[in-house]
Amino acid sequence: MPITVGQDTSKTRKTLEVNGKTYAYYSIPAAEEAGLGAFSHLPAALKVVLENMLRFEDGKTVSVDDIKAFSEWGALGGKNPREIAYRPARVLMQDFTGVPAVVDLAAMRDGIKALGGDAQKINPLNPVDLVIDHSVMIDEFGNPRAFQMNVDREYERNIERYEFLKWGQSAFNNFRVVPPGTGICHQVNLEYLAQTVWTDADQDDMEVAYPDTLVGTDSHTTMVNGAAVLGWGVGGIEAEAAMLGQPISMLIPEVVGFKLTGEMIEGTTGTDLVLKVVEMLRAKGVVGKFVEFYGDGLDNLPLAQRATIANMAPEYGATCGFFPIDDETLRYLRQTGRDEDRIALVEAYAKENGFWRGADYDPIYTDTLELDMGTIVPAISGPKRPQDYLKLTEAASAFTKVVADYRGIDISDDAKDMADEGPVATKPVNIHKTAKVDGEEYELKDGSVVIASITSCTNTSNPYVLIGAGLVARKARELGLNRKPWVKTSLAPGSQVVTEYLDAAGLTEDLDAVGFNLVGYGCTTCIGNSGPLQPEISKAINDNDLIATSVLSGNRNFEGRISPDVRANYLASPPLVVAYALAGDMNIDIANDPIAQTADGKDVYLKDIWPSNQEIAELVEKVVTREAFQAKYADVFKGDEKWQGVEVKGGETYDWPPTSTYVQNPPYFQGMSSEPGEITNISGARILAVLGDMITTDHISPAGSFKESTPAGQYLVEHQVPVREFNSYGSRRGNHEVMMRGTFANIRIKNEMLDGVEGGYTKGPDGEQTSIYDASMAYQEAGTPLVIFGGELYGAGSSRDWAAKGTALLGVKAVIAESFERIHRSNLVGMGVIPFEFTGDDTRKTLGLTGEETVAIDGLDSVTPLAEVPCTITFADGSTKTIQLKCRIDTAIEKEYVEHGGVLHYVLRNLAKS
Repeated sequence: MPITVGQDTSKTRKTLEVNGKTYAYYSIPAAEEAGLGAFSHLPAALKVVLENMLRFEDGKTVSVDDIKAFSEWGALGGKNPREIAYRPARVLMQDFTGVPAVVDLAAMRDGIKALGGDAQKINPLNPVDLVIDHSVMIDEFGNPRAFQMNVDREYERNIERYEFLKWGQSAFNNFRVVPPGTGICHQVNLEYLAQTVWTDADQDDMEVAYPDTLVGTDSHTTMVNGAAVLGWGVGGIEAEAAMLGQPISMLIPEVVGFKLTGEMIEGTTGTDLVLKVVEMLRAKGVVGKFVEFYGDGLDNLPLAQRATIANMAPEYGATCGFFPIDDETLRYLRQTGRDEDRIALVEAYAKENGFWRGADYDPIYTDTLELDMGTIVPAISGPKRPQDYLKLTEAASAFTKVVADYRGIDISDDAKDMADEGPVATKPVNIHKTAKVDGEEYELKDGSVVIASITSCTNTSNPYVLIGAGLVARKARELGLNRKPWVKTSLAPGSQVVTEYLDAAGLTEDLDAVGFNLVGYGCTTCIGNSGPLQPEISKAINDNDLIATSVLSGNRNFEGRISPDVRANYLASPPLVVAYALAGDMNIDIANDPIAQTADGKDVYLKDIWPSNQEIAELVEKVVTREAFQAKYADVFKGDEKWQGVEVKGGETYDWPPTSTYVQNPPYFQGMSSEPGEITNISGARILAVLGDMITTDHISPAGSFKESTPAGQYLVEHQVPVREFNSYGSRRGNHEVMMRGTFANIRIKNEMLDGVEGGYTKGPDGEQTSIYDASMAYQEAGTPLVIFGGELYGAGSSRDWAAKGTALLGVKAVIAESFERIHRSNLVGMGVIPFEFTGDDTRKTLGLTGEETVAIDGLDSVTPLAEVPCTITFADGSTKTIQLKCRIDTAIEKEYVEHGGVLHYVLRNLAKS
């Protein structure tokens, strides 16, 4: 489908000839010559957005003044929060978020027909790639059958969803599906889909070259910024609007420059580097900002390491972590099998249009910070946040404090020393609990590592750490070591290329020998698809309230995410994951103390099995080849025989199966009028929950497994689904009935309206404790609006659209918090729920909220973006207090979205009228 470009009133469109081919492009130097401003010293990340303005300048959605604002950004020292309309080139989806997006598109086809419109108007206008990568679970592990058995089980669980996605692939234009068992969306994107410079024909059939850009329905879409592709995560709601041709309304971002100098020293990995970067940027505060990496250190940083840093932008809070185009970008494109003409175009375009990181690259930044990579040391992060950085040498002692804090034990230096000496008659406290495991010869204790997972997202696109993990396994195998028997081990690469080069290096056998057999190609442990622990282990943990631990090479370690049996979770490099599987205990100082013993009783230290940087580099050079990438991606959309055998049902509109518990027609557009409504004041609202700081979308959105006793479990049982077939919340995102029951149902969430209670509970209209879902239904039946109160960074974490969809379906009209993470705020607006921020010194704590209050918010009938409005809280004793709230409807278009009831309603009405 041709791209529609703007009017180009300033005549910035030029041509570029590369390898005998002529391309049109929109020239930033030409914009300067046309008198639009000074742009040469803008960061490359911001130039990508500027080029977007040049290409789509139409006098309506993008004006000449929008372009000039980028020059003012530089003149003002890196700040000019002007609202702009940005259009990414494409959209990337994974299946957990992709299924509800396709459900919404299918429902929009029904909705537009009900309004008298043409169903064929509902089609992606921008290319959409959906990668099925979130559905495989680790049921089987540690044996050669694990991969095939997990894939077979995946199809058994998800066949309804796969039939639906295959229908979508046939029904919608501009929509491709990468089948299960291929890889994860970020790695397939980095290794195959991304082009760094995109090309497409315009309405005049001229080939246009422009920066590759995208938004994705996974927050770690940011990984591809390592290859100079500007992309970030959005909720499924915003992604649907983008694929339907709606520009993304955003403010010109601030850009923080992160200067890297020096080079990594012996014994450190790219993971150690990124965990330090996360800690530094979280401390700096970069939420809502771009981060761009620059400096001489980039000359020593392979693109795979850059992608590792870019991947974790959500963890350090930034919109993206961008690396400009340079020689390393070209080397990576060549290594991963990109066409030579494309590589030549990337170089020529970047140098011609000011995107090249050369010796004279010296941009203006809003702010900067600096890190010498020579100071990086081995590290992990945990036990519950990615920014909880720990030097490896401090990990064991830090865990002792985790135990003490959880048990409410005072560990002064003396008490700690005594506790560490072992059981003696005079010891006042016993820090660590232990428990016997039924039928086993070993005991578990606080700190036992029960999950050690090389999981796909952050690190498996990085052959340096994967080869490193394989070499640790090889050296351990040579010494006769193995994983501890209580450790559930897994290897879930992000693409089939990883298996190809591990095989070529002979490392697959070594990893298998210590329990790291291939379990699948997909997001596993990192998203909670770690699968069940051995029942006896699970029982020992829960009966004795042990603090079991996991070590994973992913990016998320929030409470309740990895496994319901595991309370403390640590992020680590793949080689360290293998080492912790051998040790089996977080209490061991693996940096200094023995991690295992050989059969003859000889102590083995980490240094005994750790490969040198040279060993790793030589093996990477030998086995990671262009030919491997070309072979594995030659037929990426075809899939295996199982995928080819999936049946397609339905035609232009979907034939919704009434008995399906996976895919249901959502209620969003049913009975929708042809005209929008108005934003009205909120009165008589009750509080559904009072939540604390850093409430993540994992706390809000249904994620992971769930039990029969939950509202979602009860629903499935009522629909004759056996407990063993429950699957995960994520796999059922196409069924709003399951998902609204699972919203705010995380096992670790704490509603401050209730004392000492964990889980999705609140007070109902009668003041008694009940589930949040049941309370919501009772309030909605009575016509009572609901509000949520929160603390700082409300909605941090993954770009889960159901965190907003579920909130809306539960009848919540407003969320009032101290601050919001970017994506969730946008998603709330996209579902018609209004976010508000406290002003002054007011917080949920200073107000002393108990949940007995009623809430009224006035001034909404005439509200403007970012306005302050009065909120009156009536307490149980009849007293009142009026505070000012900042309305986080940030832009004029967002106000229209709320008036329409949501962004999809806005799009649907406009398409029906066009």
